[in-house]
Amino acid sequence: MTSKVPPRSEVPVEYTWDTAGVYASHTAWEAELARVAAQLPELAVFQGQLGSSPDRLAEWLDTAERLMNTVARLYFYASMFHNVDTNDQAAVANHDRAIGMYTRAVAATAFAEPELLAIGFDTLRRWMADDPRLALFVHYFDQLERRQAHVRSAEVEQLLGQLRDPFSGASGIHGILTDADLRFAPAHTAAGEQRDLAQGNISALLTSPDRAVRRSAWESYADAHLSMQNTMAACLATGVKQDVFMARARRYPSALEASLAENNIPTDVFHTLIATYRRNLPTWHRYWSLRRRVLGFDTLAVYDVKAPLTDKMPAVPLAQSIDWICDGMRPLGDAYVAAMRRGLTEQRWVDVYPNQGKRMGAYSHGVHGTHPYILMSYNDDIFSMSTLAHELGHSMHSYLTWQTQPLAYANYSLFVAEVASNFNQAMVRAHLLDTNRDRDFQIAVIEEALANFYRYFFIMPTLARFELEIHQRVERGEALTADTMIGLMADLFQEGYGDEVLVDRARVGSTWCQFSTHLYSNFYVYQYATGIAAANALAADILAGQPGAAENYLAFLQAGGSLYPLDALKLAGVDMARPAPVERAFGVLASYVDRLEALLG
Repeated sequence: MTSKVPPRSEVPVEYTWDTAGVYASHTAWEAELARVAAQLPELAVFQGQLGSSPDRLAEWLDTAERLMNTVARLYFYASMFHNVDTNDQAAVANHDRAIGMYTRAVAATAFAEPELLAIGFDTLRRWMADDPRLALFVHYFDQLERRQAHVRSAEVEQLLGQLRDPFSGASGIHGILTDADLRFAPAHTAAGEQRDLAQGNISALLTSPDRAVRRSAWESYADAHLSMQNTMAACLATGVKQDVFMARARRYPSALEASLAENNIPTDVFHTLIATYRRNLPTWHRYWSLRRRVLGFDTLAVYDVKAPLTDKMPAVPLAQSIDWICDGMRPLGDAYVAAMRRGLTEQRWVDVYPNQGKRMGAYSHGVHGTHPYILMSYNDDIFSMSTLAHELGHSMHSYLTWQTQPLAYANYSLFVAEVASNFNQAMVRAHLLDTNRDRDFQIAVIEEALANFYRYFFIMPTLARFELEIHQRVERGEALTADTMIGLMADLFQEGYGDEVLVDRARVGSTWCQFSTHLYSNFYVYQYATGIAAANALAADILAGQPGAAENYLAFLQAGGSLYPLDALKLAGVDMARPAPVERAFGVLASYVDRLEALLG
C-alpha cells in the first residue's frame, strides 16, 4: 500500500471502468438526454386511455418501461463520472441534471397506476389471459393489487413523483460533505511517518499492524465527521422526516412498514433479526476477548477489531484476487466463471484503485442493456479481494437477470441483492480455507471472514436498531439532534461491544455520520444481515454437494424481480421468514471464532 492517494488524472486507464459501454461519449449522452426531454410531454397522449383496450395498455407498458430504462441509463452514466471524482464540478452538474430528468420521468408516468386500478383487476386478468404481451406483467399486476390501498390519485402521484429531486437533497449534501469536502488529517506510524487518509484507503489503514496507524486513522476519520456533525445531523433528520412523510402520504402506519411492504416482507422479519442478533451477542464478546488476549492489550479499542492477528498477512494483488475468486465460484459452472473473468480482464467492469475525491465504499451498478459495473478502492490485501468478490456477486446477479428477464423484471430488491454478494464471499472463503492449509494463511482468511461478519452481522444490525429508533422518534414528534443521535449510537454499540472493548463515545457515536448513503435508503441496512444469513446457508448447501443446490441458486439469480424476495429465496433453498437461517449464520460465526482459537492457541 502506498502512502499517497493519487488524483484521478494519474490513474491508468486500464484500472478505470469503461464508460463507453454505457454511452460512447458525453455527446451521445447529451443527445439521449435531449431526446428523452422531448419525449416526456408526448406521454400525455396515453393519459386517460389505458383502459380503452388491451392493445393501448400493452403499448403503454412497453413505452414506459423502455423510457424508464433509458432514464436509468442516463443517470448511471452521469454517476460514473461523479462518483470517481466528487470534486469534478462538470460531473456534479451532470449528475444533478440526471436526477432532475429521473424526477420528471417519474412525474410524467405517475398517472398510470391510478388508471390501472380504475380498470379493475378482473378486467386486467381477463386481458392477460387473452394477450401474451400483458400476461408478461402478471407479477407486476399482483404487486399493484397488493398495494392498491397505498396508491393515490393521479394528481397526488404526480406530486409525489416530483418530490424525488428535492427529496434527494439531504442525502446529496451529506454525501458531498463526506466524499468531497471533508479533509482528513494524515495518519501516522509509530515512527512518525505520515500516511495519506482518504475514503479509498481508510479500510486498509485500519488493518495495519502498526497500532499508531490504526489509532490515528480511526481518530482522524471520526474527527473529520464530528467536525460536521450538526450539518450531517440536520441532513439525516431531514431524510428521516422525508421517509415518515412518504409513509404517511401512502397511508402506511410507519416508515418501517412502508419500506418492507414494498417487497411483501413482514415486519416480523426485521424484528426477528434484531432479537436474534441481541441474543447472540455473547459470541461477539467471546471474539473481542480472544482478540484482546492475542494482541496482548490490556484494553481492546474499536480501532483494534481488524488488527492483524498474524504478522504474515498475505499481499493479494488484483490478478491473484481474480484467480482466487474465479476458482472459488467454479461450483456454479464454467459459464458463470467465464462471464465473470471476461468482465474483469477484458471488458473493464471495475474502477479499481483509490484516488482523491473518489466516493466512499464500493458498489455494483448498471442497467439492462449495459454491463454491470463495479466501483471500489482496491488495496492489494485479502479484504479488498473479499470486497471484489462481494461486488461481483451483485454484478453476476444483474448479468444473469438481464440475460433472462424482460425489462419489467430487470431490477431486483436489496433484500435479495445482499444475498448474492455475500454468497460469493462465502464461496471464495471456503475455497481458500480448503486449498491452503498454511497456518498464517488460514488465520488471514478467518480474519477476513470475521471482518466481513463484523460489518454485516454487527455494524449493520446496530445501524438497523439506530434507524428504527430515529424513525420512531420522528413519528412520535420528537427532535433529532447531533447530540441525541451520537448518544443513541454510542449506547447501542456499547451493548454490542460489552465490557471487552473500550468505547470512545463521541467517536463511536458518530458512526451514523459515516454512512451517507445507507441511512437515506429507508431501512436498507438490516438487509445486509439477512443477506449474509441467507448467503451462508445457500453456500453451505452447495459446498456440501446437496443435489440441485447450485442449479436452484442460479435459478434464483435469473429470477430477477419476477418473484417476491422471500419466494425467490425459497426457490434458492432458504426460508428467510423463519429465524433459523439467522441462527445458523451465528453458528457459522461461532465456528470461525472456534477455529481461530485453535490456530492461535
